[in-house]
Amino acid sequence: MKQVVNTDKAPSAIGPYSQAIKANGFIFVSGQLPVVPTNGQFAEGGIVAQTKQSLENVKAILVQAGCTFDDVVKTTVLIKDMNDFAVMNNMYAEFFTKECPARACFEVARLPKDALVEIEVIAICK
Repeated sequence: MKQVVNTDKAPSAIGPYSQAIKANGFIFVSGQLPVVPTNGQFAEGGIVAQTKQSLENVKAILVQAGCTFDDVVKTTVLIKDMNDFAVMNNMYAEFFTKECPARACFEVARLPKDALVEIEVIAICK
């Protein structure tokens, strides 16, 4: 059995997908762009601000599902420029402070709306 997770505290999906799906004790959060939900624009301030906003969007979805970052077991970070890895990683570390999840990070040629970063997570969530 699967359940769609949706919150207005994170950006709406811009295509035929859900913000997240909860199934069999897991929550699968779709890749979150650094869109500020209140204005629909990217967070200003480069990779640091965009990483923070992407993770704030993930957080809002996790909270809606009854989870926290402590429940996250896997993340995938898509980044436009691997030269931004260190500063992205510093902001990421502010959200994952103990028992960090498994992670993959890839440099990609282009992200939707020309974002600098997109982050998706999988969490164990009852």
